[in-house]
Amino acid sequence: MIRGLVFGLLRWLLRLMYHVELKGMEHLHNVGDRALIVANHTSFLDAILLSVFLPEDIGYAIHSSYYKKWWMRPLRRWTRLFAVDHGDPMAMKSLIKHVKEGHKVVIFPEGRITATGSLMKVYPGPGMVADKADADILPIRIDGAQYTPFSRLRGQVRLRWFPTIKLTILPAHHFDFPESLNGRERRREAGRVLSEIMTEMVFETSHYHRRIWDAITEAAYTHGSDHLVLEDLERTPLSYKQLILRSFLLGNLFRHEAKQGERVGVLLPNVSSCVVTILGLQSRGIVPAMLNYTMGAKAGVAALETAMLKTIITSRAFIEKAKLEELCESLGKHANIIYLEDFREKITLTGKISAWLAARNPERSIRRRLKTVKPDDEALVLFTSGSEGLPKGVVLSHQNILANVAQLASRFDFTSRDVCFNALPVFHSFGMTGGVWLPLVLGMKVFLYPSPLHYRVIPEVVYDVNATLLFGTNVFLAGYAKHAHPYDFYSLRYVVAGAEKLQDETRQLWMEKFGLRIFEGYGATEASPVIAANSPMHFKVGSVGYFLPSITYKLEEVAGIKSGGRLWVKAPNVMAGYLLHDEPGVLQAPEDGWYDTGDIVRVDEDNFVHIEGRLKRFAKLAGEMISLTAVEELASLCWPEYMHVALAVSDANKGEQVVLMSTYKDAERKPLQVCAKAQGINELHVPRQYVYVGEIPLLGTGKVHYPAAQALLAEMMKETP
Repeated sequence: MIRGLVFGLLRWLLRLMYHVELKGMEHLHNVGDRALIVANHTSFLDAILLSVFLPEDIGYAIHSSYYKKWWMRPLRRWTRLFAVDHGDPMAMKSLIKHVKEGHKVVIFPEGRITATGSLMKVYPGPGMVADKADADILPIRIDGAQYTPFSRLRGQVRLRWFPTIKLTILPAHHFDFPESLNGRERRREAGRVLSEIMTEMVFETSHYHRRIWDAITEAAYTHGSDHLVLEDLERTPLSYKQLILRSFLLGNLFRHEAKQGERVGVLLPNVSSCVVTILGLQSRGIVPAMLNYTMGAKAGVAALETAMLKTIITSRAFIEKAKLEELCESLGKHANIIYLEDFREKITLTGKISAWLAARNPERSIRRRLKTVKPDDEALVLFTSGSEGLPKGVVLSHQNILANVAQLASRFDFTSRDVCFNALPVFHSFGMTGGVWLPLVLGMKVFLYPSPLHYRVIPEVVYDVNATLLFGTNVFLAGYAKHAHPYDFYSLRYVVAGAEKLQDETRQLWMEKFGLRIFEGYGATEASPVIAANSPMHFKVGSVGYFLPSITYKLEEVAGIKSGGRLWVKAPNVMAGYLLHDEPGVLQAPEDGWYDTGDIVRVDEDNFVHIEGRLKRFAKLAGEMISLTAVEELASLCWPEYMHVALAVSDANKGEQVVLMSTYKDAERKPLQVCAKAQGINELHVPRQYVYVGEIPLLGTGKVHYPAAQALLAEMMKETP
């Protein structure tokens, strides 16, 4: 009775102070008698919260160092507690016995309170308890307690005495391991699966079913409206308050140029005004369509036609500095071009006051302005790189983008103390999600740099701004490493590579020169873009890491390809659909939500993903399918300081043959044969024909422009007698 009164009073106080929300109790009621309840560990309040709001017949496993504390005495008196230590197998045995007898026990698999705000290392011990007791695993997400002074995040987040705390119970899981899996391997697999369950829990309880502006306003509240989040070469950082105010100010002007739901082209570089323009458009429900200013007039006009763009927003200063007058003239024949400089004259005192008043309560303003805009409505249009032909429009919803941000946040410990350096163009999905949405939603400061090609300057800027996060492609990262001082990247915590295969020599150079490992990932514009990524807790050289949470995949067999299959994915971050040039403006959604990546992928025994190559980049030689990507990797292994492109051409005798286009003048067959033999690679991967070029055609994103390379090769072969 005393316990009931005390816990009832505590429940009332906690609800009063923290507005505690408890969701998913039906999952607790439906779970079996034997259950291990696993929760993330956010603060010293966690055990009290769970013991007060969950039924009294549940036991609790806590670390032995806390078990003896004086303030645990009341809990020891009224709650069944188990002192556990990951180095004490006997303590685990008593816990297993208790669960086996038909009881429920709560345990924190991280074994400690988070010091990052994200999941920490998940120990395999709790997984073995569930396995040996044949118990269900019931995940509970604790969210909000990390913002109290009782957490260990002081200095990382804005702490508050009374934040809202949410307890969310998710559906139960049950291990289903084969009987042949024993010993250490079984323990390791139990730990891996438990870690995946916890990661899925964090993602599924993330609030990604909303609009981008909802996430921005919440981030401003969480981290403080004066928190600095955006900076460019002008070196005038913007806070959330300033970003929101400027976006509202521009948004008020944009509404006279386009209607809600209409697509508007944006032709701007990586500068703060580009982000303000994007958010300004979205604040009025207008959909920004990011135009690639490196793809040329023909592709640019095709993009306008594909997305049915009538208006383009750009800047005179940018057009002049980048020498894009010819492109602008071509686009101007098909759409109305508006210059940001002209908007200055249209800004009135009334407009400033209106924007200021709206920015005083941005949540209410957004609710009013976007009351008909839903999370699964269009948020952004990007265009594929055109590396294999005419660009397609990729429509991403608010939910797509925020899901990808939440997926990444469940795997990486990003904090508001991080500084993201982004030189990847925001017309590219990698640069947009990684370099704009990820930092803005998670409270990181982002420094935008206008070109990734400044190999000597960028290391200096990274050093100057104390960046902790850097995104790049293999080509760009190799260039930075060659020109950087060994101390330029002292502050970096994460270097993330994507968009193309990371070469071994680039990885080794970064490790040897800077002591940094590169986290290689994999994605596609159609997936917002990240599909898989290496992370600090799941890392394997040569792979692109694990699939992100809530990504369902299937591998389709391809005739002639022995290793891997054609990858299809279905996930909340998969696009709303395509816009194709032959049916302008018509959204073509993926059938049943499945997106065909067109990539040949292999998943190894440890669940790491390996990219074998694009299906279109396979050649058929002597009846065998040969990966052109593998040929390029072999050439890079043999001549690492040069660039190489493997291309297939028709052959009267063999059907096809491989030609190696290289920036190495003396490239020839014999050295490659030696390399192939040393690596155990089939000699069919060694080309018989070699072509020297001074420069490999590249896209603005740093990827090889294969259509241009193929056209160049055809021209060169015509000229060859």
